[in-house]
Amino acid sequence: QVQLVESGGGLVQAGGSLRLSCAASGLIFSRYVMGWFRQAPGKEREFVATINGWNTGSAYYANAVRGRFTISRDNTQNTVYLQMNSLKPEDTAVYYCAARLARLGVSPPRARDEYDYWGQGTQVTVSS
Repeated sequence: QVQLVESGGGLVQAGGSLRLSCAASGLIFSRYVMGWFRQAPGKEREFVATINGWNTGSAYYANAVRGRFTISRDNTQNTVYLQMNSLKPEDTAVYYCAARLARLGVSPPRARDEYDYWGQGTQVTVSS
């Protein structure tokens, strides 16, 4: 079965950096769109970033993180990364990776309902 396992979360001061990883198994990784979402206490899970499959590498970001976060993937390691720089207290949340089969010629989705598989999440806490 498909498994997604996130790691790399932790406590960091505002302005600092973290790199999250999500290791995938049970799927042909290169054929999947990989996304990152986050959920803060009392809020709905929201889109952060996504990267397309089929070696297109096209990436999209939420306005709140564009220019500070970078999503990337290593298809040889079945892993997707989220490099987070210039972190702010409002970035504090549980971060989840998600996967869905890529569709040729279609941009990767940003709605959480479009994703089929989810990891268990990793906590990121940014102190002021």
